[in-house]
Amino acid sequence: MNVKTDTSDACDLRFGQVGMACVRVRRVDAAALCDELERRVRAAPQMFARAAVVLDLSHLLDLPDDGTVDALLEAVRSAGMLPVGLAYGTSETEALARRMGLPLIAKFRAAYEPANGSQVAAAEPAPRTEQPTAVQREPILSAPAAGAMQGAQHHASPVRSGQQIYARDRDLIVTGAIANGAEVIADGNIHIYGGLRGRAMAGAQGDEKARIFVSDFRAELVAIAGHYRVFEQIPDNLEGQSVQCWLEGEKLLIAKL
Repeated sequence: MNVKTDTSDACDLRFGQVGMACVRVRRVDAAALCDELERRVRAAPQMFARAAVVLDLSHLLDLPDDGTVDALLEAVRSAGMLPVGLAYGTSETEALARRMGLPLIAKFRAAYEPANGSQVAAAEPAPRTEQPTAVQREPILSAPAAGAMQGAQHHASPVRSGQQIYARDRDLIVTGAIANGAEVIADGNIHIYGGLRGRAMAGAQGDEKARIFVSDFRAELVAIAGHYRVFEQIPDNLEGQSVQCWLEGEKLLIAKL
């Protein structure tokens, strides 16, 4: 009897853009880490609940032992996030990752050394006619962009809930509406000529000079180079307005156009 053998591939393997948060540990205290992350999840569940996160140990004076790191990882899980690896670092960090069966995520190597050998330039000051809204800082660290920006990417149709549009190494121009739960991401600037009800993240690879321009502002979240603002309620002076967002130092500022 002839047996038919299936010679087709068992799977496809591809690499693509993956959104991950980076939890930068500043002191070895699993309980405090869990409390802080739980607070962030409660404040923005759509952003942080079950978010894939990378643990960055570069700001600790000494690298923790395996048991301590395991406790930190469990604290992240208990807070409602999902640890997926360690941030790229020293040879000791690599050995730790191997022992714990975790990958090293090279995207976050900026915690140790800039990809281009220099510091990221300070954000350019922006002229404005009114007092902008200052915002909190996000625990996400992204590496500086490696290549020159290309021509802008255009997206004309609506961006539906759960959909993500990413413009790699370029600006993004969106002329359709962006629904709640949708994301638009760009390594450069973002121009939105429809309504923004979802999330917009510019300077995704660390460009602190990136800006976001929105014709009808009703966002869940805006972020530039890892600095973000989550909106439970849009301030009256910004809701439905044409605005621009930019960084000044480490503050994300928002003002009407």
